[in-house]
Amino acid sequence: MEFTASQIASFIDGKIIGDENALITGVSPIENGEIGHLSFIAQDRFSHFLDTSKCSVIIVSEKLLNKNTYNSTLIVVKDAYLSFQVLMNLYQEMRGRKEGIEDGSSIHDSAVIGDQVYIGAFTYVSEKARIGDGSQIYPHVYIGKGVKIGKNCKIDSGARIYDYCIIGDNCVIHSNTVVGGDGFGFQPTAEGFKKIPQLGNVIIEDDVEIGSNCSIDRATIGSTIIGKGTKIDNLIQIAHNVKIGQNNVIAAQAGIAGSTIIGDWNQIGGQVGIVGHIKIGNQVKIQAQSGVNSSVNDRETLYGSPAISYNDYLRSYVHFRNFPEIVNRINNLENNSKDNTNE
Repeated sequence: MEFTASQIASFIDGKIIGDENALITGVSPIENGEIGHLSFIAQDRFSHFLDTSKCSVIIVSEKLLNKNTYNSTLIVVKDAYLSFQVLMNLYQEMRGRKEGIEDGSSIHDSAVIGDQVYIGAFTYVSEKARIGDGSQIYPHVYIGKGVKIGKNCKIDSGARIYDYCIIGDNCVIHSNTVVGGDGFGFQPTAEGFKKIPQLGNVIIEDDVEIGSNCSIDRATIGSTIIGKGTKIDNLIQIAHNVKIGQNNVIAAQAGIAGSTIIGDWNQIGGQVGIVGHIKIGNQVKIQAQSGVNSSVNDRETLYGSPAISYNDYLRSYVHFRNFPEIVNRINNLENNSKDNTNE
């Protein structure tokens, strides 16, 4: 597709400095700009590219301007990052959506398929499954018995949605993610560990995005729940009966153990481990690689990981909590010793 600078500016309510007819045929990172391409600058540390980039058009935050003329045509906006996101969403919509059922897919007679749905080759849709209007189911997806998928969802190739799971509207599930696999439930007996049947399901509410290669386990009974607007990165494990609230973000390789409850608007960093049967409040920030082993109040920021022997850690932690007081006592002892020596 080709656009002029003036057309792009009209989409994002931007002001043009330079040639409003400058033609755009592609997009580049600002570090590797090319003639005929569009890029953006939203942070001061990239502002030197305003003078050196080969991009024909650059979207720039108004706070970064320091002169009146530049080599590239500029589209000046309040926040270049947000404006560029608007353009990317518009471009994605312009690319269009697939429709129809491809050869090689298998759909049970009792399944209900909405309007303008796409189902790719080698996808299997089980009995009594329901797929809402406008949803896109890509090749090699498995949709289990009684699954409900809402409107305008996208399920990427290789995803597996097990029996009776429910997915809301406008959700995205990326490749090779499993929704509704068995929770890790085993009862120790004299003969070994006996499996506890996992009879619940997973409920994913509206506007959730789940990355690739994630595992979200079904509940033992009841539901594992992912709340509205939550965004989950790649390679994440969410165990049975976990309940995650609205608008959380969870970075790659995090793991949440069974029956933990997480509130709203939390930020959970990469490789965070959270034990089971605890409660995380709202607006909590957990730094990468932290291990959380007790409940957390609202608006706390946590960091740290207990990577030593459990008993050693418990003994050490008593002293760790008092470490500032211990340092002060040592400093006072040293100062008193010096004073006595001087006398």
